[in-house]
Amino acid sequence: MRLRSFLVGSILTLSYVGASVSAQDALPPSEASPDNSYFAPPRPTAKPAVGDSEVSFSLSEMATGEMATLGGGPSCDGDAVCEDDLCCGGGGFCETVSIVEGLSLKNFLGMRCCDRWEVGGWTQIGYHNNNQPLSQAYNDLLSFNDLPDNANLHQQWFYLGRVADAECGWDWGARADIIYGTDGQKTQAFGNPDAGVRGFGSFDASMDHGIYGWAIPQLYGEVAYNDLSVKIGHFFTIIGYEVVPSPGNFFYSRSYTMFNSEPFTHTGALATYSGYEDLTLYGGWVLGWDTGFDQLNSGNAFLGGITAQCTDDVSLAYATCYGNFGWRDGGSNDSYCHSIVLSWNINDCWTYVAQSDLVSTTNDGVSEFDTIGLNNYLFYKWTERISIGGRHEWWKADGVSFNAVTGGMNIRVCDNLIFRPEIRQDWAPGIGLDESTAGVDMVLTY
Repeated sequence: MRLRSFLVGSILTLSYVGASVSAQDALPPSEASPDNSYFAPPRPTAKPAVGDSEVSFSLSEMATGEMATLGGGPSCDGDAVCEDDLCCGGGGFCETVSIVEGLSLKNFLGMRCCDRWEVGGWTQIGYHNNNQPLSQAYNDLLSFNDLPDNANLHQQWFYLGRVADAECGWDWGARADIIYGTDGQKTQAFGNPDAGVRGFGSFDASMDHGIYGWAIPQLYGEVAYNDLSVKIGHFFTIIGYEVVPSPGNFFYSRSYTMFNSEPFTHTGALATYSGYEDLTLYGGWVLGWDTGFDQLNSGNAFLGGITAQCTDDVSLAYATCYGNFGWRDGGSNDSYCHSIVLSWNINDCWTYVAQSDLVSTTNDGVSEFDTIGLNNYLFYKWTERISIGGRHEWWKADGVSFNAVTGGMNIRVCDNLIFRPEIRQDWAPGIGLDESTAGVDMVLTY
């Protein structure tokens, strides 16, 4: 049964063709190397690297898992690191926001030369004119973009970590993240006992007040030896393509698949082995889905996967969770989910990503939650500072099909300041859903 589900999901992912996007020809495409481009090709290992203590977020690699340290700030020898003349006094709109260019919390704290430690964060403020459709029926503050017609502080995020550098032997690392905002409740350990009841729930499950809340999405230690590393604690999932941290996504809004068919966090242990050329292996044990140092319904599951760099331009990732998911399946020991992500860097300007997720959970032998999602993304780097993207999604849950098409832009005002306007159309004939949503957000990293 599980093998058949995997094969079906794989075939659908690789055969489904969608997402298109149009762009004006007013400006020529950039001739910059992909390694130095503003919009670097997404890789299917986005989720593992988002929580990796080896890296910090950078908007110069939006929607990728291989985040790099923010550029634009002073280096240890005092020289300014500037990408082009726009932010170095050579003219252009970036002069008007030079106060934020190169803004770095690490430098502010006097840690700019502490190579082994990473400290930083970001601020995301957004506005949209409609609820994310699935949240309208519940109004429980547990869906992304569920507070329309207001300028919301979605994420005020800070992180601190130590890099585990084990190229020549043993080393250790650690990572802690904290978030405040309207996304706080979405990132808490809502898979813990008594979560969702104000004033109850362990770890961070009830750290909220009104529409705003706190969360600790990551808190883990890491040990590493040569090509093997092991995280132990509370960390982001490796399943899927889109992520909770806003700088890791191209779009302001999230997909149905990401929100409904994937865990956000786990608590347990996860090993990563990168000793094979063009191949990375993941494997570990977790307390089900979205738990924080606690266990609900005897949650107990395997988490693992594999990432392959098939060619210089094509990569493929498979990630799975199998066992007892805890809150999602009511304590079954035979639940299964997977995500398959194919990324193709077509050329210096175009990137295509295909994703399929499948979830099959049972409770006392009875099917409880079955979904399948097919997502297509197409990205075009118009200039060094402007990228255009399209996303088409079909997501089916318990016999009802949801469809969504999103078109948006990433406008990078400076290395660490970006605006993401988008228009989204959702429809689901089975429930009479047909609506459009316009939104825009700003993300400032430091």
